[in-house]
Amino acid sequence: MEPEVVTECLRLAVQAPTASNTQDWRWLVVTDPAKRLALAELYREGGIEYLRRAAAETTDPQTRRVYHGAVHLAETLGQVPVHVIPCIERRIDNAPNALAAAAYGSIIPAAWSFVLALRSRGLGTTWTTLHLMREREAAELLGIPEHVTQIALLPVAYTTGGDFKPAVRPPVEDVTFWNEWGTH
Repeated sequence: MEPEVVTECLRLAVQAPTASNTQDWRWLVVTDPAKRLALAELYREGGIEYLRRAAAETTDPQTRRVYHGAVHLAETLGQVPVHVIPCIERRIDNAPNALAAAAYGSIIPAAWSFVLALRSRGLGTTWTTLHLMREREAAELLGIPEHVTQIALLPVAYTTGGDFKPAVRPPVEDVTFWNEWGTH
């Protein structure tokens, strides 16, 4: 995959708004094959057994497909050519909810803008977090300083060309309240 395409998508991503205009997001792009394999191993250690168990136990067909897809990703993550780890350059451990919300509210719109920019160029990704079960080990592997918070791992590759279909979701009227919780 061309580094210029990833850089172009990141250039668009950083146009997202940030809380207090902090712009403390950082992006770690991992293309080194050995580091991708090691990161994939940490990802599997973080939860492949959970994913396998959940896939076997669920009775909902859509949820089962999601878990089977997650297991497949865990098994093949090391083969994905680019891993992008959005980070914020501060720790939010034990932060008050307002500060944590502002921190996540700064990086998530940028990461989502990155996802959309990738999609418009024929690339796909998914928001993953299982490697965070081994966050310290991932930080050590990738030289991420202790004061930096990893937010996710976005595996990036060209799509296989399949059709994307809307997921089955509850009607928005059932999950939306107006003016007071519980009022539809």
